Amino acid sequence: MRNLIFALSGAAMALAFTPAAAAPHTYVCTKWHDGICVSTHRVKGDPPYKVGYVFGPNYTYTTYSDIPQPVVTYYHLDSNGRYVYSNGYVYVVDPTTFAVTKVLDVIQR
Repeated sequence: MRNLIFALSGAAMALAFTPAAAAPHTYVCTKWHDGICVSTHRVKGDPPYKVGYVFGPNYTYTTYSDIPQPVVTYYHLDSNGRYVYSNGYVYVVDPTTFAVTKVLDVIQR
């Protein structure tokens, strides 16, 4: 009986800490030190543009030098890449299809 109670309490604890629906959470960097994110917090909501969104060939893309250096270092961004830096997100864009391939959360405070 005692083992049954322990087993049931263990199962109850596992269920208590398992989310009902695996909702995606976005974590943003709130503090950088030497190019490394040392503090984050979880935010609700989604970025305005998702992977697959097409900006198009005539969009005014962000120059590599306008992206904060800690972000460039941390995410290993390439100077030959195409990026959109807007509202705390860096969108990595495929230069041939102009579609977003990655969305990076880079809010700095």
